Amino acid sequence: MFSSRMTGNQSSLLFGPLEDLQELAFIERPIRRSLKTAEEIDQLTVDEDLNDIERAVYLLSVGQEVQRASVISNLPSLVRQNPAETFRRVVPKVREVLNGAGAEIQLAAAASFLTILQDDIILIHTHTYSILKTVLLHLNHRDTVVSNAWLETLLSAINALPRETIKQEVLNPLLYQSQLSHSLQARLASCRILGKVACKFDSHIVKKELLPLIRSLCQDVEFEVRACMCRQLENIARATGTELLPELVELAEDEDSSVRLAAFDTIINLMEMIDSDDRLHVVVPLVMSVCEVSSQADEAVVASLSFQFGKLCSGLAGETNQQGRLLQRFKVLCVAGLQTEGNQTDGNNELTLIRCNCCYNLPAMVVFSDSAHFLSELYPSFSSLCCDPEVSVRRSAAASFHQVVKLLGSNVQLVHKELLALLQDDALEVTLFFVCGTSPILVLLSPLVPLCSPLVSVVPHQFPELLAALLLAEQKVGCSLRWRLHEKLLQRYSCLARLLPGELLHQSFSPRIFIILTTNKVLPVQKEAARTFCTFLRYNRKQEQRQEMMERLIQDLAQGRSYWNRLRFLDVCETATEIFSRKYFNKHFLIPALELVHDPVANVRYKLCQLLPRLRSSLRLPADKQLLQQLDFCVQKLLCREKDKDVVATIRKTVLELDKLDLTEQERDLLDQKKEKEETLLLEMEQLERQQSEGKLNSEKHIERKREQNCDSQRRVLVNWYNWSEFINPVCKLSFLTGRDSKTSLSATKSMSVSSSGATSCLFVENVLPENCEPNLHLLVFTPNVNTSMSPK
Repeated sequence: MFSSRMTGNQSSLLFGPLEDLQELAFIERPIRRSLKTAEEIDQLTVDEDLNDIERAVYLLSVGQEVQRASVISNLPSLVRQNPAETFRRVVPKVREVLNGAGAEIQLAAAASFLTILQDDIILIHTHTYSILKTVLLHLNHRDTVVSNAWLETLLSAINALPRETIKQEVLNPLLYQSQLSHSLQARLASCRILGKVACKFDSHIVKKELLPLIRSLCQDVEFEVRACMCRQLENIARATGTELLPELVELAEDEDSSVRLAAFDTIINLMEMIDSDDRLHVVVPLVMSVCEVSSQADEAVVASLSFQFGKLCSGLAGETNQQGRLLQRFKVLCVAGLQTEGNQTDGNNELTLIRCNCCYNLPAMVVFSDSAHFLSELYPSFSSLCCDPEVSVRRSAAASFHQVVKLLGSNVQLVHKELLALLQDDALEVTLFFVCGTSPILVLLSPLVPLCSPLVSVVPHQFPELLAALLLAEQKVGCSLRWRLHEKLLQRYSCLARLLPGELLHQSFSPRIFIILTTNKVLPVQKEAARTFCTFLRYNRKQEQRQEMMERLIQDLAQGRSYWNRLRFLDVCETATEIFSRKYFNKHFLIPALELVHDPVANVRYKLCQLLPRLRSSLRLPADKQLLQQLDFCVQKLLCREKDKDVVATIRKTVLELDKLDLTEQERDLLDQKKEKEETLLLEMEQLERQQSEGKLNSEKHIERKREQNCDSQRRVLVNWYNWSEFINPVCKLSFLTGRDSKTSLSATKSMSVSSSGATSCLFVENVLPENCEPNLHLLVFTPNVNTSMSPK
């Protein structure tokens, strides 16, 4: 009907050109031809009445390869359901299928048997022995990948097999497989099997039966075999002791670098087993020779040395005479690849890896050298790594920074410069590793907290720089697109509420966190900013500052012009219920939240409906009866006057949840009591600090008043002495009036006293009066003679 009314252009617009329709029809033809025929569908169809075991046996017998692979992959599930029937009927069929099967089925079988052994599904050794026979048949598969898969299954089976079975079925064939006439792959498998079975037998059996074979493989003509056997010597040495140390030392001088690397790693891993004499005369010279020789030609060995250096020094901690040499070698490794001019690198990846490994070993080296000597021994190297030109090195230094800080203890201020450098780093990944550690800011600021109490007027000089660096790091991360990093950074900054002085925190961080809360568009960042702001508000001990923060929340968010800010206030309320006690929340947050029931935007009312159960759970009867009435009035208004269908549906659902809440006092949990006690304690601390501050101020005023009284009394004494001086000697009056130098007045007085036949002796006493009490006057102390005929007027 409609097609008759369409024009040609309209038809072309809806269905496209006719040629395109023909192409689509041509494409459909091979798809139809590729579908299964009826005969093939019959072959893939299985009777539904068969149980899992019967179905598995049927598919393994007559099914296609894809079906057989599916059954073999599902073998662990069959073992869990019915282990006895699975090993009696299914596993023999699997063994038949594996004969001549392709790599896909071989890998599926090896993975299934490995899962069965690792998950401890098997309860009896008979089943493990059955798997072992299957594994040994396919261990020497011509495909290397398949052979390695079966080898992993065999190594897992060794853990579950008894000693006699291992000795008969596994160890006896090794004597033949390890011969040089056998394949390289078989000899490599022998090395790994020897390392696995050594811990299963007693030491004398290993020494008697396995050591000759082990020494033979250590001297194999192929370096792959020597390296593989060398890496297994650690497990063997733990069973036999250090009898293989000569072989290890010989392998450490092998012509191939991979063998030397394996030997070096094994020696370091066995440090706790090597006695002190061998450490001093064998290990240390070996390490020094490796460093000196390999530093020019074999950087891979030096990279391994740098990674294991901390472990090596921990093993040599008792050798104090070697401490200086090892520290000097570590300092050389910390600057490997750095050019002296401009601190540039040569672009060598191995040398960069060496410096990264040095960062990894910094905590161990601090312990080795003693943190008391950090400034003289390790600080230059530590500073160089924190300011390395490669981002990967600085990232590694940032990752281990907090561990170094913990070890420094009271000397933590030594790394203040490096902390600022890492916080202000241009690379975001450096900041990521720095802030995602175990809160290095918290560790660094802890020793400085006693210096920043409200009763101390002097703030440490490191604080302004540190706060500026923290704010700069937050702004840099906030300008990037790494919002997850921004969220973690704000989470770390919340710990500052318990460390920094309230005044400093209120001036520096609170305004910035509030800006993030109101301007950032990423919801996780907004919620974390709300949590951080509420944390700052809770631990602030200044009543005026808390009131200011609350007023800003109410005015800018709850009563803000943008509905987006009003939604943020409800998010803040949701976070505040978790941080504050019910009493504090009901006093400051509940009423502004309920007033949003009059909001003209439906989204705000919708959010409020979702938050109502949490708001009502903060109320307790009979104490909060009036608040409960206001909340019920809010609910009734939404039920009666709401016109938005989404809000109506949400409030009806919310009412059902509200009816289930119990508001009795008995439901008050211990966590809320703990929060309320902490808030009460903070208020008491605030009052105590205020009283101490007022007491200190009153004490200063009292001292000042006393000083003024002393000044007045001293002035009266001066006047009395001045009147007496008029009677005794006019020179004294002149001295009081002119304020001349004491020596001059004294000499004049002495001359006057001589001329008056010793009637009176006069002496100046300087600096009797305080500075603000006429400093030009000097107090004259007169000593009258015995002649009492002279008396003042």
